[in-house]
Amino acid sequence: MQKTTFRMTETDMEEFRYYLQERENSTATIGKYLHDVRTFKDFLGEENSADKEKLLEYKEWLLDHYAVSSVNSMLVALNQYLVFRELGRLRLKRVKVQRADLMGEGKMLTKEEFRRLVRTARAEGKGQIAMIMETMCATGIRVSELRFFRAENVRSGMVKVWNKGKYRMVILPEVLKQKLLIYISKNQIKAGPIFCTRTGREKNRSNIWKEMKSVADAAGVSVKKVFPHNLRHLFARTFYRETKNLVILADILGHSSLQVTKTYAADGIKEWKKSLEKIELLELAT
Repeated sequence: MQKTTFRMTETDMEEFRYYLQERENSTATIGKYLHDVRTFKDFLGEENSADKEKLLEYKEWLLDHYAVSSVNSMLVALNQYLVFRELGRLRLKRVKVQRADLMGEGKMLTKEEFRRLVRTARAEGKGQIAMIMETMCATGIRVSELRFFRAENVRSGMVKVWNKGKYRMVILPEVLKQKLLIYISKNQIKAGPIFCTRTGREKNRSNIWKEMKSVADAAGVSVKKVFPHNLRHLFARTFYRETKNLVILADILGHSSLQVTKTYAADGIKEWKKSLEKIELLELAT
């Protein structure tokens, strides 16, 4: 079957508005749908070419930047646009949401559970996913930011990350830096991204999540607790518990608002590094 691709123009957007009006959608709904579809258009950028693969990539991007409820709402708008363009076969499935609070007590990953996941992954010969989990948990990065971890950056001890329209510096705790250097050496990575699939493509949220879940049972950790973003939560809770410094935590997580940071932590570079060394999430043994 031939791959279906499409482009988006301002004329399409205007005709989509008329389409929604003919369907007798409310003014508020029309405004929201147009805003949400334009978010996808902006995501495409100058390339302005989309197919099913690009749509799935966008869905992953949304999951890294918005709450699940917002993601599903935005997908409804995009799916309606695809139907309007007679591209209904490309529609995206909504993300399933469990009724229980995502970060309720039963969903919080503990430090010991995290360590069991890492140990189990290594024991099963899954060194890459073990290293990915340690990298995310020791730095608090988003899963989408793993692509910025390149061999040359790791050697310098600092990784420059571009997300949400701004740069920030990710400082590597010394234990993590040494583990990454060993990982790079073992895998003979001279330069470029250090976390790739066997075919050389960058790892994405879906395959990382799948690999994490594959070690959950053997590690004795509930599958409900095992997803990439939970590592970021564990980092934030642990960092705040040790330092009580929301200002530095906000900078590390890349948040522009302290209020956002408080959600994660509810329970100068030198200062950052000193604070990072305190939390001791990683075990020394490789």
